[in-house]
Amino acid sequence: MLKIYNSLSRQKENFTPIHPGKVSMYVCGMTVYDFCHIGHARVMVVFDMIARYLRHSGFDVRYVRNITDIDDKIINRAKENNETITELTERFIVAMNEDSDALGVLPPDNEPKATLHMAQITGMISTLIDKKHAYVGNNNDVYFDVSSFESYGRLSGKNTEELRAGERVEVQHEKKDPLDFVLWKAAKPDEPSWSSPWGEGRPGWHIECSAMSTHCLGNHFDIHGGGQDLQFPHHENEIAQSVCSTGEEFANTWIHNGFVRVDEEKMSKSLGNFFTVREVLKKFQPEVVRFFILSSHYRSPLNYSIDNLEEAKSALSGLYTALRDSVDSNSVKPDTEMMNAFNGHMDDDFNTPKAISLLHELARDLNRNPDKSSNEAIVLAASLKYLGGILGLLQDEPQTFLQAKINADEDELDEIAIQKFIEERSAAKAAKNYEKADEIREHLVSLGISLEDTPKGTIWRRN
Repeated sequence: MLKIYNSLSRQKENFTPIHPGKVSMYVCGMTVYDFCHIGHARVMVVFDMIARYLRHSGFDVRYVRNITDIDDKIINRAKENNETITELTERFIVAMNEDSDALGVLPPDNEPKATLHMAQITGMISTLIDKKHAYVGNNNDVYFDVSSFESYGRLSGKNTEELRAGERVEVQHEKKDPLDFVLWKAAKPDEPSWSSPWGEGRPGWHIECSAMSTHCLGNHFDIHGGGQDLQFPHHENEIAQSVCSTGEEFANTWIHNGFVRVDEEKMSKSLGNFFTVREVLKKFQPEVVRFFILSSHYRSPLNYSIDNLEEAKSALSGLYTALRDSVDSNSVKPDTEMMNAFNGHMDDDFNTPKAISLLHELARDLNRNPDKSSNEAIVLAASLKYLGGILGLLQDEPQTFLQAKINADEDELDEIAIQKFIEERSAAKAAKNYEKADEIREHLVSLGISLEDTPKGTIWRRN
């Protein structure tokens, strides 16, 4: 039985979908005004893993991840760049998809854009006004009335009175309550706007997700996810406006992935420790980054550091090395006992670290087996490849992964040059000039190339 930690109840719960055999899942996606950073990478990989495992478990999954293509940051960045908002957002949507594809993230079933759902957004706001959960301020902005929703703060565990007491910003006179949040912003000069019953304007950030999620999945769906940083106020506000608008439950299970830290410090542009996905992929293969993300439990903090990524690369290389010498096992069924153990770990709140530990166990057993063509070895290889595939890992041919050049701009030896050194070393060995053969090996090691002599010849890999 799959158990998922529900942020709403703060405990693991047996997962029972609203409709048997079907899972509806909405995840807050990217605001497209810049390149994706490693925090975004974690969101993409974690929920891709969850969608993959739910499908592996036999569920028919409808996965929706939105795109925020209008907000203050987008407007300001477009002005800075002297380009239109559409030019900016479309450029970074392409970049986001490139990063996502590189990390082995499968496309969501739906990827709604905020700007294409203005009818749903204004319709939901109108309903909230009609039901006395929202009001128009004297500045023509529309606000949600937090005091009208008794359960406000349930998700984040925050007390509304304490929140009011802790308000340090000057209270806007247009609001009835400092906790009230904007649903619709009245148009400002030189900003994009859309028509509404309250005049020209644009939506607030929170209402976008409520409108898109309920439009794509219905008023009541199974899973809502996102980064831990969205729990308050974004997800708290989503619950309030959605429940008050529809009169139904919103999402049954709330899943939040943990923060990304850099060398044990919070990632921040001001600290100079802010890394985009494409910066990281200049130093490490995409699957190494994916493996690194999944090596930690999704709810725990993830500490980004070069050392930790190097460790992930070494561990993943070990799995590929075990598969390298195995015979074709694509048509062989994985070991039932290992499959059950793997599913047991994943059914416990998607425990990928323990699931990956089973992959290492399979690799060790495969390495210890002297006969790679034996039935036992073939089943081990099939199990390793199949279970890794459920996590979106071990998707390359082993030798392709082990010999891959990380960055074409770097001064790394190409395959032709490496093969020439190997031939020179073989000739030196044949001439019994072992000193020269050792010099060539050591030279290659200094360039990050390891050699291994096998009965089939010398094979190499990048360190």
